[in-house]
Amino acid sequence: MSENRPFVLTIAGLDPSGGAGILADIKTFEQHKVTGFAISTANTIQTENQFYEIQWTDLSFVIRSIETLFLNYKINVVKIGIVSSLPDLNRIVSTIKMLSSSTKIVWDPVLKSTTKFEFMNIEDRLDLNKILSKIDLITPNYHEAEILFPDFPSNENRFSTNILLKGGHNEKALGTDFLFLKKEALELLPSEKKCFKKHGSGCVLSSAIASNLALNQTLKEACESAKIYIENYLSSTSTLIGYHYV
Repeated sequence: MSENRPFVLTIAGLDPSGGAGILADIKTFEQHKVTGFAISTANTIQTENQFYEIQWTDLSFVIRSIETLFLNYKINVVKIGIVSSLPDLNRIVSTIKMLSSSTKIVWDPVLKSTTKFEFMNIEDRLDLNKILSKIDLITPNYHEAEILFPDFPSNENRFSTNILLKGGHNEKALGTDFLFLKKEALELLPSEKKCFKKHGSGCVLSSAIASNLALNQTLKEACESAKIYIENYLSSTSTLIGYHYV
C-alpha cells in the first residue's frame, strides 16, 4: 500500500450494479489516486433503474469497523452515504470525531432513491443541526435540501455546516451548483459538455470532493475539481451507468 496516498473512507450502502454506493465511491477514489476504504451500512437489491430491497447492517458492526480502521490507519476524510436514521448518523459521526478530531466528513444525504424508496426520516431538526455542526460539507440536491431545510435557501447563512447544493434538479439553472460556505456563497457553473442522467451521480460527486480534500485542496477547490470530474462522468455515456476516468 502506497505511503504517498492519503486514506479516504466511505461509509455507505452496497449497490450490486456498481453505479452508486461504496462500489462507485471506491472507483472514484482510485481515479483520484487516494487509498480507499469502505464500510457497508446496508446491502441492497437494485439495478441502475429500479430499487427493490434493503438490508441494514447492524450499527454496532459498523461502529466496530470504524474503530478498527481508525486504530490502524490515519484516515484523512470520510464520505458518508445512506444511513437508516439520524441517531445512527450521529453515532457514526461522533465516533469518527472521537477517534480523530481532524478527520473531515462529507455527507451525501441520500434520503430517497430515484424510485422513491425512503431511507431516512428527518424527525428532529435540533438533533440534525447538532450533527451537521460536526460535518464539514453536505451535498444535497434540491429535493433533499427542501426536506432537510424547509425554508432553504432563504436562510442558508444560519446553517451549521457548509452546503453544496447540486444543480441537477434546478429547473431554473440546470447544472449550476451553489456552494454555501460559512462566509460566502459561490456559483459553480456547468461547462458545455453534453451530460446525461446517471445512477449514483451524487455518490460520485461527494466521493470526488472527499478525495480532493484528502489531497489538501481547500473546500472550494475540492468542489470545483469535483465538478469537472462529475461532468466527465455524466458525459461518458448516454446510459444510466457511466465510466470513470480522469
